[in-house]
Amino acid sequence: MVKPHRFGAQDYRIESEETVFQGFFRVSKQVLRHRLFAGGWSRPVQRELFQRGDAVGVLLYDPEQHTIGLVEQFRAGAQNDQHGPWQYEVVAGMIDPGMTPEQVAVKELQEEAGISVEKLLPITDYLVSAGGSDEKMHMFCGLCDLQNRGGIFGAEHEGEDILFQVWPYDQVMQAQSEGLLNSAALTIALFWLQLNIKDLHANISPKG
Repeated sequence: MVKPHRFGAQDYRIESEETVFQGFFRVSKQVLRHRLFAGGWSRPVQRELFQRGDAVGVLLYDPEQHTIGLVEQFRAGAQNDQHGPWQYEVVAGMIDPGMTPEQVAVKELQEEAGISVEKLLPITDYLVSAGGSDEKMHMFCGLCDLQNRGGIFGAEHEGEDILFQVWPYDQVMQAQSEGLLNSAALTIALFWLQLNIKDLHANISPKG
């Protein structure tokens, strides 16, 4: 039996909050207190919080061709990575107000890969880096026909330059084991695919 958390939303208090940066994203400074496992309350602690919001990621998989669709693009945060700053990733995007994760997935798949999926299978929802960001990623696997797919995509008004590629499954797994595919969303999605691939082939019949 999974144990619930000892504390919940009623067990912390935000004593003050201010915006220290507002651009495409928001950074706030909070002073807060929370209950302690040993009893009582913590002293006031200051935290800077990167308020990015929720996002969607989709791993594209073709069960018939046994191939995976990946996007490659420049990432400023990967400048110090040994393989960076261009990263291999899943198709992804931020969730706009009033839209569901599934709706955003469909929109991003068209913008970044020119793909319409036959099925969207939920993988998991996870907090990307809860120590300093509120971003939650909603992960899906998109089953589709990847034959003769690929090309350059992206929304020009957002400065996107995205190369969509189709890789054989075994080549993706080799690249992952060698550390070339080190995006968190892609890593999580590939682990899920490895665990579920037999069921996908046994139970799902995409269009021919």
